[in-house]
Amino acid sequence: MTSPTIPRTAHGARHPRTDRATLGELRLSAFKSHRGTRLRLGPLTLFTGGSGSGKTAALEACGVLARLGAGATLEEAFASVPGGAAACVPHHAKPDAAGRRGVRLGCTVRGPLGDIRLDVAVQAEPELRIVGERLTGAGHTLLATALRDPRRDRVQASWHTAGPAPVTRAPLPDDRLGTALLPLRVGGRTDGERLVLAAAEQAVLALRSVYPCDPHPAHMRAATAVPIGGEELAPDCRNLPAVLRRVRDECGTRHAALLDALRGGCAGPVHDLTTEEYGDGLVRAVLRREPGRRSTPVETLGDGELRYLALALVLLTGPGVLAVDPASEVLPARQVLTVVADGLDRCLDGRQAGELVALCGRMAERGHIRVVGSVSDSALAEAECATAVALPNRPEPRQEGAATAG
Repeated sequence: MTSPTIPRTAHGARHPRTDRATLGELRLSAFKSHRGTRLRLGPLTLFTGGSGSGKTAALEACGVLARLGAGATLEEAFASVPGGAAACVPHHAKPDAAGRRGVRLGCTVRGPLGDIRLDVAVQAEPELRIVGERLTGAGHTLLATALRDPRRDRVQASWHTAGPAPVTRAPLPDDRLGTALLPLRVGGRTDGERLVLAAAEQAVLALRSVYPCDPHPAHMRAATAVPIGGEELAPDCRNLPAVLRRVRDECGTRHAALLDALRGGCAGPVHDLTTEEYGDGLVRAVLRREPGRRSTPVETLGDGELRYLALALVLLTGPGVLAVDPASEVLPARQVLTVVADGLDRCLDGRQAGELVALCGRMAERGHIRVVGSVSDSALAEAECATAVALPNRPEPRQEGAATAG
């Protein structure tokens, strides 16, 4: 397949490009407390603000987009949000004449084609469905969908062709992201269709590479010994011992880096981090404080140390270790993992939080990992390596009508 031509701007300059597809902006037009919010994302982005400012909502929206980009249904995409899609509708949003209310969200993905914008309008009530989607970039509207007949479970889609007919029209399901379905529907016969496919790939690649992570110390303690096998780290890190065993056995460099990180985030000396196997196929993680001394079971560590350990492991590994589904058709060197962590400094003391943010910055500098997180201590976002995004406390605005793609 030949590469699509990237149109020049009105001033003759090409659109900005990077070798890897990354999330450059998150847009929350109507999502929980957000209305018309645009959040710029850098290699390490830290959201700050008081309770109710919308930090968690912004990260939830990022997770929803990521799951849609990976091909999930709307129900699956909103499943991890407490209350589902209905809970994401702005509180004061009034239904239209047909009783419809919804949310609007989107993102900008930077990559080889420059900036590709994806905007989605989701109807949450009375039934869950996508009512509008728009993919734009390289000076074109590459995909547009709209709900024409509410009685059908389809949206009418049109995508850029630039052939004998300027666009192609066809129905698409109303419960999945059309952008993720384009490779199944577009043949790539014209330059326009190849541009559409390249833009869809760029958007989907960045979204599929998002890894929402929220280590739960209670879940990690409940699974003190876990089965060996299936060793991809779950988002709540409950299978941490099995993954630590795998990292120790398969990559001494990563294990050594994890030990160095632990020495900066754990109280007391850290000599080694290892695992103990049981005869019934279970493995347990233990921390050795000093050579020849009795080991400390990892589950006895404090909440802050457990979260620090789990987050450091996430930052020092990658898609082969974490429960994320990277694109197999794209070289790993061209992929970037985006770790989304709500409450990055939760349960951590000042020293641990500072060490963790510094680790985030060092890993982000390498270009293969990005971090989007929220912190309660705004001073952490002042680190030189971080992009600080302050979310102000504000009353939720009034909104009327159903969501439409804009």
